[in-house]
Amino acid sequence: MLPLDSLTDMTVFVRVVAAGSLSAAARELDMSLAVVSKRLARLEAQLGVRLVNRTTRRLSLTQEGNEFHARAVRILDEVEDAAESVGGHGRKARGLLRVTATAAFAQRQISPRLSRFHALHPDVKVHLLVSDTVVDLVQHGIDLAIREAVLPDSNLIVRRLAPNYRTLCASPEYAARHGEPREPAELLQHQCIVFGEPPMTVWRLSRPDAEPVAVEVGGSVLANDGEVAHAAALSGSGIILKSIWHVGDDLDAGRLVRLMPQWRVAAAPIQAVHPAGRHLAAKVRCFVEFLAAELQSAYRWGT
Repeated sequence: MLPLDSLTDMTVFVRVVAAGSLSAAARELDMSLAVVSKRLARLEAQLGVRLVNRTTRRLSLTQEGNEFHARAVRILDEVEDAAESVGGHGRKARGLLRVTATAAFAQRQISPRLSRFHALHPDVKVHLLVSDTVVDLVQHGIDLAIREAVLPDSNLIVRRLAPNYRTLCASPEYAARHGEPREPAELLQHQCIVFGEPPMTVWRLSRPDAEPVAVEVGGSVLANDGEVAHAAALSGSGIILKSIWHVGDDLDAGRLVRLMPQWRVAAAPIQAVHPAGRHLAAKVRCFVEFLAAELQSAYRWGT
């Protein structure tokens, strides 16, 4: 039987796996690298097995380490759930909160709001993990994901934070040089910036009083990255179709102008996602509530 202090060693092990290295875990846990290494070695000695391979720059789990990691995550979740259930909803939010989001959303919608969040919850340390791919929350020890996608996984709890849609826009300079399209068919006469992997060349536009229209667009700029396409639109290269959360600040500042405002493309709502089957920690709950309130008042989402 492992001693009670092994819970701390297990926490270190789980953080090492999630962070990908001892040094990154040490920074997250506010421990020295030597302490993290010592605790990991002690846990391996108590178990009598090697949990991680240290032969490469990034650690990898052994077979025993992979099996123990899955159980360790569940045990630590149960311990946290027990503490939260005793404290109730009045429990003060504290601790490390690991949040994942796409690079664009993190840059535009999360990072600018972190100072306000920390003013309200100074004991919560936010570790923002940027990834444009969907990651396994449990496997990577992530508390919360912010996503705009259809989520079929029944092992996840989803809360809608804000509606979302994509809108057509271009720089004022482009609109002045080339004019503004009024109907979907007129997009064929314009430079349209296409992006995505694969590129989204068919724009499916809709409005309340008309049937949806699909237009195959093209132009001189194609990109596999949305940020590159966004920069091209700002420089006057053409018309872009982007989520309102992505271009809202540019529209408000006049760097971009909205085109054909009666036409839009529906998109999956912005959602907060966390693993099912566990009590919602105070640090997660307060961040979700904060972000929902911020996003609801950020833009004219439905107009």
